[in-house]
Amino acid sequence: MSDLYPLLMHPLFDPRPWGTQDLSPIYSGHRFDEKIGEAWLTGDNCKVANGPLRGKSLSELSELHGRALIGNAPRNKKQFPLLMKFLFPHEKLSVQVHPDDASAQKIGQTCGKTECWYVAHAKPGAQVGLGLKPGVTLEQFEAAIHDQRAEELLNWMNVFPGEMIYVAGGTVHTLGPGSIIVETQQQSDTTYRLYDYGRPRELHLKKGLASVKEKVASGKVVRPAPERINGARNTHSKMIAAPHFTVDLYELKDAQKFQTNSDSGASSVQILIAVEGCGIVECDGMDSVTLAKGDAVAVPAVVSEFRVRPQWSIELLKSSVPGEGVPEPVTRM
Repeated sequence: MSDLYPLLMHPLFDPRPWGTQDLSPIYSGHRFDEKIGEAWLTGDNCKVANGPLRGKSLSELSELHGRALIGNAPRNKKQFPLLMKFLFPHEKLSVQVHPDDASAQKIGQTCGKTECWYVAHAKPGAQVGLGLKPGVTLEQFEAAIHDQRAEELLNWMNVFPGEMIYVAGGTVHTLGPGSIIVETQQQSDTTYRLYDYGRPRELHLKKGLASVKEKVASGKVVRPAPERINGARNTHSKMIAAPHFTVDLYELKDAQKFQTNSDSGASSVQILIAVEGCGIVECDGMDSVTLAKGDAVAVPAVVSEFRVRPQWSIELLKSSVPGEGVPEPVTRM
């Protein structure tokens, strides 16, 4: 019998020059002496905050428990499959690109870095840069980098709360200020910085430009309307289904049951992130755990069923790894 249970994760606050000292409205009352850009929730080095496994990292637990923790859907049975984090851009991020699986494997890495962004909050006028403008060639983009005008060739789009954006590996991208993003990605931190507005940080032009793809499926995800569930007091929105991850948004006023197995029989660890409100994650025979705004709970695959019982109400994202054969999502730019 596995000794796993729902794991409340300690966030790791990562300083970045484009970040902010005030992480409201997600972490109200948290002020830092340095600029924080990211709060990592399920990285390899993120540690458990509750129960007998307190202080253990996800990399340690994945190596020890394998499929019991991560499920049979992820390819790598010894690595936690998804890295999830909050992003707090207060200034423009560097213009960057991540390799896709094929490009990463050519240089000896296990996987690339495809990701998606859920817009938790956005001020009026908040923008992201996603891909190059139509007709811009890689040669033109490289010349613009050297001329210090690379951002002029990006496809900039306004973003609004509640949107989901798919960023396939090989896509040139950046975030502007004014939004708070929940990022779901493959468990990789390979980032090639292409342009940084003159900041004194290293660029990775050779590897980065070699990773850029001319055609990608990136864009705002086209998704169905939310559905009412469980007596119409709970709402479920299918935010994205993609080859490496699925993300669903739930707004709960009543207790809601969940499973770690999909209809196809694939099992996956379930990652819950509260973006508003508070709830209790419950499993039969195990201690319950509180999930409050900004928290992440990883429910191991071996836990076949669990419930989230809202304390008044909770809005949460539930992410997992799908089974085989999920195509890239339909998007628009």
